[in-house]
Amino acid sequence: MKRKMVMIDGNEAAAYVAHKTNEIVAIYPITPSSNMGEWADEWSAREIKNIWGTIPSVTEMQSEGGASGAVHGALQTGALTTTFTASQGLLLMIPNMFKIAGELTATVFHVAARTIATHALSIFGDHSDVMATRATGFGLLSSNSVQEVMDFALIAQAATLKARLPFVHFFDGFRVSHEVQKIEQLTDEDMKAMIDDELVFAHRSRALNPDHPVLRGSAQNPDVFFQAREMVNKYYLACPDIVQDAMDKFASITGRQYHLFDYVGAPDAERIIIMMGSGAEAASETVAYLQAQGEKVGLLKVRLFRPFSVKHFVDSLPETVKKIAVLDRTKEPGASGEPMYMDIVNSLNEAQTDDFLPLAAMPRVVGGRYGLSSKEFTPAMVKGVLDELKKDKPKNHFTIGIYDDVTNTSLEYDPKFSIEKDNVVRGLFYGLGSDGTVGANKNSIKIIGEGTNNYAQGYFVYDSKKAGAVTVSHLRFGPAQIHSSYLISNANFIACHQFSFLEKYDMLKNAREGAVFLLNAPYNKDEVWDKIPRKVQQQIIDKKLKFYVIDGYEVAKATGMGARINTIMQTCFFAISGVLPKDEAIDAIKQAIKKTYGKKGEEVVQKNFHAVDQSLANLHKIDIPAKATGTIEMPPVVSEKAPEFVKNLTARIMSGDGDDLPVSAFPEDGTFPTATTQWEKRNIAMEIPVWEPEICIQCGKCAMVCPHASIRIKAFAAQYVDDAPPTFKSMDYKGKELPGMKYNIQVAPEDCTGCGLCVDVCPAKDKQRIGFKALNMAPQIPLRKQESENWEFFLSLPEVDRNEVKVDTIKGSQFLQPLFEFSGACAGCGETPYIKLLTQLFGDRAVIANATGCSSIYGGNLPTTPYSVNAEGRGPAWNNSLFEDNAEFGLGFRLSIDKQNIHARELLTELASEIGQELENEILHADQNTEAGISEQRKRVEKLESILKDKDGAKARQLLSLAGYLVKKSVWVVGGDGWAYDIGYGGLDHVLASGKNVNLLVLDTEVYSNTGGQMSKATPMAGVAKFAAGGKPTPKKDLAMLAMTYGYVYVAKVAMGANDLQTLRAFLEAEAYDGPSIIIAYSHCIAHGFDMSKGMQHQKAAVDSGYWPIFRYNPGMAKEGKNPLKLDSRK
Repeated sequence: MKRKMVMIDGNEAAAYVAHKTNEIVAIYPITPSSNMGEWADEWSAREIKNIWGTIPSVTEMQSEGGASGAVHGALQTGALTTTFTASQGLLLMIPNMFKIAGELTATVFHVAARTIATHALSIFGDHSDVMATRATGFGLLSSNSVQEVMDFALIAQAATLKARLPFVHFFDGFRVSHEVQKIEQLTDEDMKAMIDDELVFAHRSRALNPDHPVLRGSAQNPDVFFQAREMVNKYYLACPDIVQDAMDKFASITGRQYHLFDYVGAPDAERIIIMMGSGAEAASETVAYLQAQGEKVGLLKVRLFRPFSVKHFVDSLPETVKKIAVLDRTKEPGASGEPMYMDIVNSLNEAQTDDFLPLAAMPRVVGGRYGLSSKEFTPAMVKGVLDELKKDKPKNHFTIGIYDDVTNTSLEYDPKFSIEKDNVVRGLFYGLGSDGTVGANKNSIKIIGEGTNNYAQGYFVYDSKKAGAVTVSHLRFGPAQIHSSYLISNANFIACHQFSFLEKYDMLKNAREGAVFLLNAPYNKDEVWDKIPRKVQQQIIDKKLKFYVIDGYEVAKATGMGARINTIMQTCFFAISGVLPKDEAIDAIKQAIKKTYGKKGEEVVQKNFHAVDQSLANLHKIDIPAKATGTIEMPPVVSEKAPEFVKNLTARIMSGDGDDLPVSAFPEDGTFPTATTQWEKRNIAMEIPVWEPEICIQCGKCAMVCPHASIRIKAFAAQYVDDAPPTFKSMDYKGKELPGMKYNIQVAPEDCTGCGLCVDVCPAKDKQRIGFKALNMAPQIPLRKQESENWEFFLSLPEVDRNEVKVDTIKGSQFLQPLFEFSGACAGCGETPYIKLLTQLFGDRAVIANATGCSSIYGGNLPTTPYSVNAEGRGPAWNNSLFEDNAEFGLGFRLSIDKQNIHARELLTELASEIGQELENEILHADQNTEAGISEQRKRVEKLESILKDKDGAKARQLLSLAGYLVKKSVWVVGGDGWAYDIGYGGLDHVLASGKNVNLLVLDTEVYSNTGGQMSKATPMAGVAKFAAGGKPTPKKDLAMLAMTYGYVYVAKVAMGANDLQTLRAFLEAEAYDGPSIIIAYSHCIAHGFDMSKGMQHQKAAVDSGYWPIFRYNPGMAKEGKNPLKLDSRK
């Protein structure tokens, strides 16, 4: 049978089989597995049926724990049921997994294996989550590639029904889940042939049913539990043979033969590696290469890790093996070895002890760790491990791929070793997040993979910034299946889609001699050579590169494409790479445009067609001079003024050299300094705002809405103007509170993202020039140097005294220094203005518990952190625990701070005679409800600390360690609607009910923004989102109303774009309220699909229409005999 060849990624491959072979799908979003749930939801919304002719029911739950509970319930009532998850989500499923396995229930959980959060969170791939489930009783089946994901998804489904044991079918997050490969797609007939309907009927017959009732889930006592638990043994003993039978049956259908353990390499190998996951693809390539060189090496791929079959394992080993390296993609601190290493050592020992070891002699076994958090695993590293096995005493418990200069675990290897084939085209594409580069490249590989006989592979490297970050697309094309599960280091083609990257990244270091270099530059063909750094010029000359240039943004502007250059750059790639004949490629691109944009209308399609045609007309090949003539040098990554930590660690991560940092460079416990985004200078804005003082009315709205704190206002004494740069603008301050002062609005040109929100909200318009305001956008590059100088001068001006401005006005509040700046949030983000405001008002005394989500990623993702400090070194102290427990985490902050305050007060009273009764009385009875009051209390505490430092008594030392808690601390719990409405609602409700003085800020985008825009219970009825492709069938949860039912909780609903003053007052009132408070803040989001520069207009429309009523409910007003509810909108 000839099957269809398709270009898909691992997530789609798993979801395809899961949707076809199940009736119920319970889902919850978590990166990198969310796409599986999205596919299942979309297919069911399109009424695509499974192999039994019915449409699977797809239901989103409130958490992964909820999803596993729903799976358990559906299984117990007879439905074929599945779920998809990863990382912490899989851990939340563990309690139900024990139950599902204990009840011998057939199911397959498909897992995009991802790192478990420890000292830090990571969204990237390793096996730490899967390894945490070893004791649950689930079978563990590993796929190494996209083709194997599809194949093993079906094999697992067939095996689980016969074995009556549930399975986790896992594959490496991102490296397999998001890698696009050309694979053979299984048919419905293949699946029907694999799955025995009699076993499905048997599964249904065991369902809970009142027509023939039984009881499960009993409570058992010590007299019987042990014996009953041992009854499952026979199922686990039979399982490996059942899985192998399924693999054999699959081979008879498709021709692809798998085994529980697949050996590749020399039949007389003496040195072998044992591993599982995508790294085995690189290892397999390397072993084949070394075998061809005459080396006796091999690789054993572990497919079925649980139940682990000792007999199948030892029978898979070459008889000649003398040394074995077992590679685990996880770390188990404190253990005598990582999980698979321990299994291998135990299995060999057992086989030898029981006389069934089919080897000439007992091999020496060493174990090592690799690839944590998607750390690269290359052929060079594989060779390094095999070379280590040549030694008489190879290192045990080693690491590969890092330099461990602390405990010296790392192996040496030659990073230049490469086995890339000459018949494979390798392309690297550097783009800016959200510029369409990744989408265009996915289209390109589909064009090549599906339109030619070539195989294709696409892998896309992102950092965790929400938008505006560098993306690197790694594309390979060749005549044979591609198994290179590692990044390209020897490229035939390199494209730089953002000119500013030339000053930041050494992208040409990976170009092979004679490669093609395509540059998107804002200069014409005659001047571009002199605009690129001298180092880049020299690389072009030394490597004999073919150099092409296009002004993609100019073409996009001229053809009505806005800032989307994806189609333009894709056209250039096909025109000059030679992968396809040019005319054939152009036709294929236009067909892809029709398919992708057809539903958006013919006008959009024609704009894209026009962009394709104009791309070719504006693409130019540059003649390369014999010598580098440039005068532009590569700028330092960070300023010389940066702290040593930033220069030594942060800067190297920023420049892309993080892989080369040694272990000793890092903090032991994951503690990092704040205030480091100020050194990053991303320069991603095409345009920045320019201030016109003669039009300005000094309202402060621009600074209020700026998502990145990159436009700010100051009032300062007139004498400072004398030292200002010549282009620094100022005007007389309009206001009685700061007489005689000058006023300035200044942009940070290298930190601005160019979103345009400030211009959009600016109410001051020029009466003569239509559309001209007090702020107007202008190209960044010509302004960068002068405005950078102006920004530095602006920062040198003293901050306005917080006690001298009216913080309850927009104008006054925006004089306060933001202690949240230059984050990695999307340009135009609707969440960050609220966080920035929080830090302006309370940041110098705030402790923030942040739920996992967008706000934790742009708030705490390396290399730089946006939470900042003031001149006194004070600023928000921030931590992220988990997605599901953020409210409880923040309550822990409050309990701790309150207790330590009480203890300090107790000690202060006891030591009053030594410290002085007057100081003790002033501290204990200080009014800290105002800025001035807090400032005075700090002075008292500083005096107290100076006294205590001279005391030697135990209680004095105790009080010295606690004295800081005598100054008021503001506890904030921050997160999105996915946390507040869904996974964390139970904890949020408990914290509100506790009566404790905790402030909760809910950034409500009405979808799970961090994972790509899936439905939450905050999504409105009929809202179309991921996981709700057919529209949400139920209304939005009224979180505010639920909170108000307690009667003693401060509740506010706000929307800054509709009423910024009401938002400001809500923050001030919530923090002042001595009890729990919750602010629910409407936050526009890129997931909403509109122009983000108009985000505040959308907020206003939501309020004006009555969709989002804004109000404040203050229980304190009721104590004064007033109505606690104030409606701040008309509807």
